[in-house]
Amino acid sequence: MSDLPPNLTIKQWDPDDRPREKLKEKGAQALSVSELFAIVIGSGRRGESAVELMKCILHQQKNGLTDLQNISLRNLTKFKGVGMVKAIKIKATLEIAKRLQLLRLPNKKQLTSSRLVFEFLSPFLSLLDHEEFWVLYLNQSNRLLDKKRLSKGGINQTVVDIRLALKPAIELGTTSMILAHNHPSGNLIPSPQDKEITQKLIKAASTFDILILDHLIVSEKRYFSFKDENLI
Repeated sequence: MSDLPPNLTIKQWDPDDRPREKLKEKGAQALSVSELFAIVIGSGRRGESAVELMKCILHQQKNGLTDLQNISLRNLTKFKGVGMVKAIKIKATLEIAKRLQLLRLPNKKQLTSSRLVFEFLSPFLSLLDHEEFWVLYLNQSNRLLDKKRLSKGGINQTVVDIRLALKPAIELGTTSMILAHNHPSGNLIPSPQDKEITQKLIKAASTFDILILDHLIVSEKRYFSFKDENLI
């Protein structure tokens, strides 16, 4: 975007700098994130365009879109110039993007490597600001039968009920399971508790001839695999 005199409204900008016009002429891929959100919210605040307002909001998010995904409506409205209507538009846009990503994931996906498991789980776990524990239930061909969130915890921990993990496995006729939880801190080193619950689930599942194939710890862009590190 070219340098612009301060305090201009979008209508006063050069046509090449107007988000809607730029999208029409050059396509959505030519716009920055701030420009895309400016189209969504429609207007800025006194003396500041919608683009500048969104730049300000994104700049104050340590992890950019990741933090914006998790920010509450109430906290969004704390930004001057963002009322509840604009906040709802921002959150709705982020939710549409998330659901679009999920639509690309086939229900009967074959999970044959830790990388494939991570790619499958990333939309569910990678952007959370709290811990969640999930189980994937597979058939003999390692195809996904179902997925289940077992628990939702605080920032640092979550509690796992082994009985709740095994009940769907038995009902589905599962032959193997993959465990997964996220670390919002980004630290992928398994804790003693992570190792303990893994071993407990391995022992309990073996009673029903069900294998625990892996346990993944997920962060925004990386993961730790118990199987790849020979911990299973």
